[in-house]
Amino acid sequence: MIPLQLVTIALVGLGGLAVVTSRDPLRQTIVAGLYGLVLVVLFVVLQAPDVALSELVASTVAFPFIVLAALAKLRDRRRE
Repeated sequence: MIPLQLVTIALVGLGGLAVVTSRDPLRQTIVAGLYGLVLVVLFVVLQAPDVALSELVASTVAFPFIVLAALAKLRDRRRE
């Protein structure tokens, strides 16, 4: 295993830990999006560009957008 792979796997582990330990839903969504970017880097390093592209769209763009929209909707309802 090359050192670049070891570093990215360690970053994935630390990123997963950061997502799990976040308490605030907004912060957790942002950290999960960044975690998706780290996974994209891991898949590129492991020479899986097709998986990296789908991960980029699903985990980094779509999922945080949907969660942030839901959080905004909930906060609007609480204000009413």
